[in-house]
Amino acid sequence: MVDAMGTGTSVIAHRPLCQRPPFKDVSFKRRRLPVPGRFLDSTVKLLAKEKNPSREDWQRISDDVGYTTDSTGLSPGRTWPPVNKADDPTIHNPLLRRERMGCGWLAVIFEWEGVIVEDDDPELEHRAWVALSQEEGKSPPLAFVLRRMEGMKSEQAISEVLCWSRNPTELKRLASRKEDIYQSFKNGGHCHLRSGSREFMTTLANHKIPLAVASTRRRKALQGEIEAVGGQSFFDVVVAAEEVHRGKPDPEMLIHAARLLGFIPERCIVFGNSISTVEAARDAGMKCVAVASKQPVYELRAADLVVRRLDELSVVDLKKLADVDSPELEPGEDRGGSQR
Repeated sequence: MVDAMGTGTSVIAHRPLCQRPPFKDVSFKRRRLPVPGRFLDSTVKLLAKEKNPSREDWQRISDDVGYTTDSTGLSPGRTWPPVNKADDPTIHNPLLRRERMGCGWLAVIFEWEGVIVEDDDPELEHRAWVALSQEEGKSPPLAFVLRRMEGMKSEQAISEVLCWSRNPTELKRLASRKEDIYQSFKNGGHCHLRSGSREFMTTLANHKIPLAVASTRRRKALQGEIEAVGGQSFFDVVVAAEEVHRGKPDPEMLIHAARLLGFIPERCIVFGNSISTVEAARDAGMKCVAVASKQPVYELRAADLVVRRLDELSVVDLKKLADVDSPELEPGEDRGGSQR
């Protein structure tokens, strides 16, 4: 009897396998809870204000500050429209106002090799450094050292990277010899314009956009290559190695080109094909367009735009890049420091 009751108890205690689980009411999970609209609206506004705390404040013209109208846009001070503004509504001459609405308020600075002309042999520069090291009885520079020296002035690379000498006379001699070796390896080869370069420069010239070329080559060699491709009529300014103390990634060369063009750095757009050019443009406060002629596109993502050919761009693209407010009008400074 006890065994029978134990067996019955065990059978009753265990749930049969064929029995379905009890039904659960899950309708409350689909039920929408009423939330006051004012709560959501205020939350979104607070999040937006935390994201952009001063965007609306400093862009709004303060009513309690008196501004003087400047018809020329050239005099400093608290004037409206601000300095470097493309349009001036106070100009009554429609032709003059149309000219200001054009492209004359931005400038373009080109790197030479790999951007304007084809870099036929990218390893030619490396071979010149290796040959110079063999002549001087030095250890040949390694591959990562050669990549680090790309874009630098020869004197800068010899002194700071290779550490061969600190004597200015010796640096000048070694740099001159390296340039001679490079030209001998080039064997008088003619430069060839990259596809779309001439058409792009012609378009910029037709829109009266000042152009400059900046290179670490010696002026004689650079000027000869420019004349060989018929590009002397395009460039208003040519900056060579003799005019600066340091090359890329130092922004000195780009800032010097902008000074010769008569433009502030924020209104200049740099075209280059290397990471060092992108770094120099960023340090100078300029916009940068990278031309992927020798490096993959993903390595140049730090630039504002990345293209493979110059004719992929239009003048409108350049105007959008340079379409920034005047750098003299910083938040809190242009309106006498008043913020709402």
